[in-house]
Parts: sequence; C-alpha cells; structure tokens
Amino acid sequence: MLPALNAWFRGGRRGRVAAATNAAQFALALDEAPPPRTADELLARLIALGLRDVTACRLTTNRTVLVSWRHGVLRVHAAFLDAPRPMLRAIATFVSGRTRALRHAARAAIVAYPIPASFARPPRRRITAPDDAPLAARLAAMHGALNARWFGGTLGPVAIVVSRRMRARLGHYAVSAPDAPAQIAISRRHLRGHGWTDAGETLLHEMVHQWQDETGQPVDHGAAFKRKAREVGIPPRAARVVG
Repeated sequence: MLPALNAWFRGGRRGRVAAATNAAQFALALDEAPPPRTADELLARLIALGLRDVTACRLTTNRTVLVSWRHGVLRVHAAFLDAPRPMLRAIATFVSGRTRALRHAARAAIVAYPIPASFARPPRRRITAPDDAPLAARLAAMHGALNARWFGGTLGPVAIVVSRRMRARLGHYAVSAPDAPAQIAISRRHLRGHGWTDAGETLLHEMVHQWQDETGQPVDHGAAFKRKAREVGIPPRAARVVG
C-alpha cells in the first residue's frame, strides 16, 4: 500500500502543478489576446473567466444599468469591450459569484468603471415652433433684463425656446456641451396658463442653473442654488410650484 500511496501522492502533486501551470498560461493568453469586438466574443471571454448560466450576450449603451441579466441573456454596456481582464472578471463574478460579498464587491467595481465620453448620449435640445417665435423673443428680452438686474450682466447669451412638449415641467436648463450650446426651455402651456409674471420667475429659476453652469459649479438644487435663489428673490425649491 505504501508504494501505491506514494505514487498517488506524487501523481496528485504533479496534477496540481500542471493545473496551476495551465491556469497561468491561460491567464497569460487572455491578457495577450486582443480585446473582444462583438457580443459573442465578449460572452466567450466572460465564460472563460467564470460566467455561468448565460447563453447570449447583448451590447447596450444604457448608462444607468451597465450590466444586467435575465433568462440567460446578459446585457452589458458596449464600453466594457475595451475593459481590462480584472473588470471582465468582475462582471462574471457579479453574475455568477458564489457569495453575496463577492457579488457586492464586483458590483462596486462595475459602477466605478469610467464610461468614455464617446458613449454619452447627445444632450436633448428642444425647438421653438414658428408660431411661438414671438414668445421666445419676449423671453429672450426678459432674460437680458433679469441678467442685468440680478447677475450684473455676467451671464452669457443662451438659446431660449418655447416648448410645446413640456407638460409636467415648467422650465428646463440644458447644460452646455462641446457640440451643443446651453439652452433654457419654457413650457408653452405654462406661459398660456399662468402668465408672464410666473413665467418670469421660472425663467429666473433656470438662470440660476445657468449661473451654476457658467461658474463651474454642479447644476443642481443644493446649497449654492438655494443661496443664489434667495439672492434673486425666488423660492429656493427644487421645482417651481405655481399657486
């Protein structure tokens, strides 16, 4: 029994060494392989890294949900095609990890992954109907007067549109982008239903957002917004409420 047992031990050790060597070579091959270019190639790479119970992969551009799966179909943001192997392993662990702690850590890594700006959706821009051009021109004149009174004329020119599509919102400020200028939209329904005095307050609310944007601050309804809103004489609320 002893010689046989000794042989089994040596064979088992050689098997473990061979397995470790093969795993190292496989990992090196993954590092040296070109990044996946298609959903099928990405799926094969993820399966090699431990993904289980997934039979299909779909690429998305959803920046809110980067990775999801259902009924054997994995949906992954296309930016992960260029992700390094540790990030791909995180995706495999997030879906197929054996413990909640592993999946939680993998999720945190996925959420922190920087999505390149090239995948960003172009900012939505509204347009003014030809019949509403006089309304937009009057709002632009109001913008100039309010700029001079409350901001010392420091705000830059901004496109002002009257939107027929805005129903629940009274106004909206779209931040500037490399391929699109900033824009203030005022609801046509708001103008017709509440009048110019209330529309002027809504415009001033959006101008505070313009001030945040042009001074390099986050465009939000935080402390800076509330202070500036009080300075210009409007309620420091996240949304305008017309009584």
